[in-house]
Parts: sequence; structure tokens; C-alpha cells
Amino acid sequence: MHPHEHQPPAPDSTSLRVIAVRRLLHLKDTQQLTRTRITGVADAFGVAPRTVERWITNALDHNGTYTPAGRLRFEPTPHMLEVVARWRGNVTAAHRELQTENTPGQHLPALPTFHRGVNRHLSPGQRAGLRGGEQARRRYDVWGKRERHHRNYAWETDHVEASVHVTIDGHQHKPWITWFVDCATDAICGLAITPHRPSREGVLAALRDALLRDGHHGPFGGIPGRIRVDGGKEFLSNIVSEALGAFAVELIRLPPYTPQGKGCVEAINGAVKDMLFADMPGYTQAPTLPGGKPLDPDQPLLSFESFVLLVHDWVHWWNHEHPIKALDGQTPAQAWENDLTPLFDATPTELHTYTLERHGKPLKISNSGVRWRGRNYLDDWMHGQVGEKVTLRYMPHHDHRVELYDPATGRHLGPGFMAEQATREQIRALKRAQRREADRLRARLKKAEKNRRIRYAAATTPQPPQPLDAITETQALQQLRSLDGLTPSTEALPGFIPLPEPSDGWTLPLPGPRAAIPPDHSPAGDNAESGDQ
Repeated sequence: MHPHEHQPPAPDSTSLRVIAVRRLLHLKDTQQLTRTRITGVADAFGVAPRTVERWITNALDHNGTYTPAGRLRFEPTPHMLEVVARWRGNVTAAHRELQTENTPGQHLPALPTFHRGVNRHLSPGQRAGLRGGEQARRRYDVWGKRERHHRNYAWETDHVEASVHVTIDGHQHKPWITWFVDCATDAICGLAITPHRPSREGVLAALRDALLRDGHHGPFGGIPGRIRVDGGKEFLSNIVSEALGAFAVELIRLPPYTPQGKGCVEAINGAVKDMLFADMPGYTQAPTLPGGKPLDPDQPLLSFESFVLLVHDWVHWWNHEHPIKALDGQTPAQAWENDLTPLFDATPTELHTYTLERHGKPLKISNSGVRWRGRNYLDDWMHGQVGEKVTLRYMPHHDHRVELYDPATGRHLGPGFMAEQATREQIRALKRAQRREADRLRARLKKAEKNRRIRYAAATTPQPPQPLDAITETQALQQLRSLDGLTPSTEALPGFIPLPEPSDGWTLPLPGPRAAIPPDHSPAGDNAESGDQ
């Protein structure tokens, strides 16, 4: 190294000197301290043996503890730090104000010394916080890295506003994306896209898409162990908590303004902005002309449908074609397939029930259907159910369809469609159901009339007409007993069935002392005489 180059400062060896001096004092007390040991310690610290002897003397003067004399340095007072904070971290401006104060007893050093003192007292994060606020301070925080565990061990969810303008009904909007991400594989399990800032509707739609694994939903999804969310009220609504609690999913609410708590979904939020939105027309963060004017003000924008299609294509690319360094170069799909952790799935019926919001009290089916929020909802299954009560569940902000359930058992009865917005197929199905109900009733009435009509048997000799449905006396008794709930054993009363005469070998009970035996029933034989005696 060139002799004029700056030498890095030597590390502070104060703590090692304390241990070394303590050891030397012990040797001195046990009369084992020699010149050789002192020289060895001096060589280890790169000092002269006389310096080590001064260390020993210092320790003896401070009750056996080596206490080096600290270097006198300037330390800012609380008032000086308050002035620095008032100037938002501008140390030079604070020093200028303190010079004008001229406070008695206050020693104000030169500006470089004042800078060094403030920098020693305030950390880089604190100085950045004075200049830029809490968001700037957090850039200096140290964050740990969570263990990935296994698939579906934990999910993270968040919203991201697209940095793109799209056209919806002739107006420009910036869509929002809500997605659920598996932390072990970085796979996007489900998402929902809304033209405006999402509410419970977007969260429930994305959650249902993430939990299901059948059809186009697979292979990612199932029931996770826990989901980390921020403090958004749409994530903490009762219906979302009910949907997750029904499957024993732990909902972890992170402290506010802690994006590092859900790093996986935040990384995807940044990736979609850099990899997808930046190449779309209407990108809001594109370079502009002086005055903020866009480079191409007449650039045609995407429709909302085209935007949704491009986002789904990008999600498929991310899951199946994008290798991730943290996954050892695997794609999320490969990491998911190589993880053999068992998955717990929910059926569409269960998700259909627990991801809808429930209306408070049961409603009654009328001739116009179910009346809710000033609108009528009907469907073909309601025919013949007028007067029955149902429980209504609905997707927030989706008023065109509701789901109806039995209030006693919770069984799903069927959907209800807004009468004013019924499609042609729904109207045709409604009319077919009306015809089926009428045909079913007509057939039932015809059968009842047929059973009510009495038919007689043909006769070949003069006799009263005999109905073909005539039954015997025994059959009639059996039918009456079955209708009354009686059994023959309950009707076996004394005297109802005559008993047979006793045989000669039977032993009869003796009558009581006052009982008189009628002459015609007196038992004959020697047994009777011996009983009287």
C-alpha cells in the first residue's frame, strides 16, 4: 500500500484490554506475573511493555478494573438537537441559528465539529427521518427474512393500482388488482381486477379464485394455514373473516405501513409495474414533455377487457415460465409441483356459501319473487314456494344475482335474478318451469279424480253391484288398527277370546277363605276334598 494512502482505523480493542489486564492482575495476586507474560501481552496489542504496565497501574487505581481515559469529544445538548430537528436535519442552518442565540454557558464548536457531534448522536436513519419523514427513515431499517416453509403454509394479499389508463364506457380509469400469493413458491394463486379501488367484492372474488383448484383455477390454491394482510378495512370486514374462519385460516393483521411484513406480494406489485405496465399504452409514469405533457397525447388506450386479458397472460407467464433466483432457478409451478405437502381443498359449494354476505332477517317469497332493496328477485325453482321464508346472501355491489337458503337448515335453495335484468334464457327457463308446474298439478288432479271414481264388477247372475275395490272384513280391521295405531296385543282383553276348558291334569289354584265356588264350577275329585279339609 502506498504510504500516502489512507489507512483504515484499527478496531477498538478496549474490551480485550480489559480482559488482558484482569488476567495480569490475577497472575500478580498469585505471584505468577513475570516479565515474559507482560511482553507477550504487549506484543499481542502492538504496544510497548511499559504501556502494559500503565494499564495495570490504571486498573489498580480503579478497584481492579481497567478504565481508560476517554477522549474529550463534543456532545450536542438537547436544545441543539431540537434546533436541528426544527430545521429538518439541516445541521448547517441549525449551527447558524445557534450562533445568533449567543446563549450564556453554551459552548458552540466550529461547524465541522458540530457536524461530527450531531452525526454521532443521531443515526443515519434518524437523520433521514428528519429530512424526509417516516418513509425515508424506514429505508435504513434492517429486516429479517422469513423462512419459506412449504406450500400453503402462508399467503399474502394486497391491492395494487395499475399505472395504466384504460377506457371504460368512454372514460379513463386506472384499474386495481387484488391477488393472493403463496409465500413458499411465489405463485399467484388467485386474483381479481376491478375498474375502481376494490372493496369486499374484489377481496371475496380473489379469495374464491385462490381457494379453488378445479378447472382454470388449478393447480395453485387450496386452504392455506394463514394469510397476512395489511390494515385495509376491506380485508378485515366481517364477511372476509367469516369466510376464512370457516376453514380455520389464521388472519394475521400486520402493523400499518410495514410493507416488509408481506414482502412476497410487494415484490409482485413491483414486478408487474416494471414488466407489464411499463410496456402498455397509457402508462402514467412514462417520460413527459416540459410542463408534464405526454409524448403522445393521442395514443389509443386499452379497453378494460383487453387489460384484464393481458394481466391474466402475464400471471400465467409468472407462474409457469418465469424462473426465480430465490427458488434455485425454478418457476413457481415447478416449485409447487416439487413440494409434496398435502393440500386441503374446499368444494365450490362451501366457498359459494362462505364467501357471500348474509342479509339480516329471512325474507318471504311472494308472487313477484323475493323483495330486497326495492327490487324483485325470482327464478324457476320458486314456483309453488309462495309464502315460504328464505335467507338471502349476496356478493357486495353485485345486485343482479342473490343466493337463497332455507332459514332453518341453511340448505341452498337456488339463485334469484333481478326481474328487471333477467336474460332471455332466464325468462325462457322461467316459462318452462311454469308449464312444468302446471302439467305436474294437472297430472296429480287427474289421478285423484281417477281414484275417486268407483268401478263395479261385471255380473252374470242377478245380484247387487260389487265394487272392484271391495275388501274383506279382516282386511278392513287390519287397516283400521293400523290407522288408529293399535296392535292386536293391546286388544286381547279378558273375555275377548274364549279360553279352552281345563284338562284333567291341570292344577287349579285354591279359592280364598270367603270365596264361594259356584256349584256348577266345583272342582271334582280327591284334590278338591283334600283342599276343603
